[in-house]
Order: sequence, then C-alpha cells, then structure tokens
Amino acid sequence: MSRRDLLYLHGFRSSPRSAKAQQMGACIARRQARGEDWTWRCPQLPPSPAQAWSLIEATLGSLPKERRAVIGSSLGGFYATVAAERLGCPAVLINPAVDPARDLARYIGEITAWHSEERFWFRPEFIDELRALTPAALTQPDRYFVLIAKGDEVLDWREMAARYAGTRLTVLEGGDHALSSFPDHLDDILSFLEHA
Repeated sequence: MSRRDLLYLHGFRSSPRSAKAQQMGACIARRQARGEDWTWRCPQLPPSPAQAWSLIEATLGSLPKERRAVIGSSLGGFYATVAAERLGCPAVLINPAVDPARDLARYIGEITAWHSEERFWFRPEFIDELRALTPAALTQPDRYFVLIAKGDEVLDWREMAARYAGTRLTVLEGGDHALSSFPDHLDDILSFLEHA
C-alpha cells in the first residue's frame, strides 16, 4: 500500500489549532507510531488568497509527486480543489466552499481569528484573488473524496453536492459546518488517499 505526504488546509479565520487539524495530526502520529509511512503538514494560511496559494503550491511542490495529497475544510476545501486541478494530487474536501469570492465579500475589513485574539485585515482585492483561483469544471472527479453535512449552518449543502457531483461524495444527515463527526471518518479518508 502506498502512503502519503498530506497537506491539511484550514478554513477562513481558522488555524492549525482547529479541532480537525489537531485530530488529523493525532491520527497521523498514531499511524507513524505503528511504523506506517505518513507525514503531514498544516501551515497557517495567510489571509491573502494569492499568498495562501503560493504557500500551498510551494509546499506541495516540495513533496514527491506520487505521495502528495491535500485535505481541506471550507475555504481550505476550495484551495484543495485548486491544488487537485492545477497539480493533479488527490484531495479530500470537508464542507468545501464553492464560491468564496461571493461568500466572503461581506467580511471585508478587520476580522478576528477563531483560535486567538489575533486580528487581521481581509482586503477588497482578496475577492479578485479568489476569483482568479476559481477552477472551472472538475477534470477528474475520481481524484476527490468529499464529505458534506446537510446541517452545515454556513454553506449550502445542495450547492456543494452539485459542485462535486460525480466524485466520491458522502452527504451526511445533520452535522455542522465544523463536521464534529470528523474523527469517525479518518480511517475512510486515509484509506481513500492510500489508493487514490
């Protein structure tokens, strides 16, 4: 079985301290302790989508092409889609943002991060940067494993399901935007990535 070098991409206002990032890190650590050949990274993404993409592209570019994979939640799911389309790596998406240029326009201004008191500016030009990154139709739907919660209070699950039709798509009854049931899906996620 192949193993993977994973890049985890957090969502808007989030960080490597998010619950899912911590759970993924703990899962990979358990696998490493059993002697399995997994690595993972979870950088703090800058607010600028262009800068975030530069960081993502450089990080994935430093990994062996046959081993690299990406996991993204919400805005991170959007970035993971960009990575899958531009770099050809497998991607796991958790309640992925479909149109962040539209959805984040109302957040222009000074914002507080979720996991700290740190404040940052979300600038008007970031909307254009998101538009410039937005992929067209998915070229290889079998490259994706997508988890969507019908109970997502932030994003419309129907829009997500339509965008990722034809992928390995799991639509969960209930749930929430944070996908609190994430630990229940870790084995399926890593199994998908092993064989993708």
